[in-house]
Amino acid sequence: MTLFDPPAPLAERMRPRSVAEVVGQTHLLGPGKPLTRVLASGRLGSLILWGPPGVGKTTLARLLAGEVGAHFIALSAVSAGVKDIREAVTEAERLRGRGTRTILFLDEIHRFNKAQQDALLPHVESGLLTLIGATTENPSFEVNPALRSRARTLVLQALTPDDLLNLMRRALTDERGLPGVQTGPEALELLARLADGDARRALSTLEVAATLADPVTPEAVTEAFGRHLPSMDKGGEDFYNLISALHKSVRGSHPDAALYWLARMVAGGADPLYVARRVVRMAAEDIGLADPQALRLCLAAKDTVEFLGSPEGDLALAQAVVYLALAPKSNSVYTAWKAALEAANGENLAVPAHLRNAPTALMRQQGYGKGYAYYFDDPEGSFAQSYLPDDVELHLYAPRNEGWEGRASERWRKLMALHTGLAPGEEGGDGPGPS
Repeated sequence: MTLFDPPAPLAERMRPRSVAEVVGQTHLLGPGKPLTRVLASGRLGSLILWGPPGVGKTTLARLLAGEVGAHFIALSAVSAGVKDIREAVTEAERLRGRGTRTILFLDEIHRFNKAQQDALLPHVESGLLTLIGATTENPSFEVNPALRSRARTLVLQALTPDDLLNLMRRALTDERGLPGVQTGPEALELLARLADGDARRALSTLEVAATLADPVTPEAVTEAFGRHLPSMDKGGEDFYNLISALHKSVRGSHPDAALYWLARMVAGGADPLYVARRVVRMAAEDIGLADPQALRLCLAAKDTVEFLGSPEGDLALAQAVVYLALAPKSNSVYTAWKAALEAANGENLAVPAHLRNAPTALMRQQGYGKGYAYYFDDPEGSFAQSYLPDDVELHLYAPRNEGWEGRASERWRKLMALHTGLAPGEEGGDGPGPS
């Protein structure tokens, strides 16, 4: 071994050599579990392994191929294309003539476009290739339904701190790992927490920490680990899960949770303007007329982000998110608007003559605007006339008893009574009523 021939990284050296050495994933590899039963039968079908980074998707694929005695071809969707698939097919056809089956492992399968995924279909369907795809993204969104239907999806879980501790202790005693390196339990426990379920990160950091201190200390672990940005694929499921968690925390009036999810998004590199737009949406959807100032504050936060950028503008987002979480909640306008759109998408009903615009003499001769009661000239007549298409009765908006809207609800009841001719509380006078 020379300077120009360095050893493989610790994480590579410590790859399990058999299924029995795999750490974690007991829900798949335990007694009577799905992969255990598959291996016992010797009939391995196409699989999609979905899970976070560093949980052993590639390792498991290699081990499965070895267990069933199949030839293993590994491709990465980042660099591979249709040409590589054709070459794999040619090799698989040659080996089939010798009685050997072929497993094609496609790492990051979600990065293959539709045409590339479709190129796999006939060969997977015919059984020439047994596909094992690995992805960190939800296959429901990233893998074509036709290909997904021909492969069984198995979910791999992030390793627990105990799993990572077992893995690192093995690395400290195994001849392939770091035999002779000393470390205290505090350092390993800290690293097991920091690694966030990622075996590759745990082993790589342990290897660096071992060069910084002997024995390895918590301070060496912290230095080796460096600054770790929270995991977030800006266009993937994690990103939208964080947005969902932020929105639901605001809706649930939990300012601490809302701040936490906002911080996760900002620290993960989310576009602050995108977050600002979503925060404005929250103000309109979930706060609404319970606090009409909420929308103005969120628009001001959006303007601040545009003006200052990040990180200075992030504080305005934090202010807006806390304000929304503390604000009274009402989705009455949101609900009424959805109902209005549904009603408007139905039959195209004519505007009543008295509500029509009448800017010309000819239009007035046709009856446009005739009989319209102008509120300031005839308040009573104004309330007596209909404002909907003929023979249409709609009850779309009903205030909620929160904040400003709760204070305005009594006026709403009086207006509804005037428009229907019924006293407040009489049948038909209040629409659906506040809830």
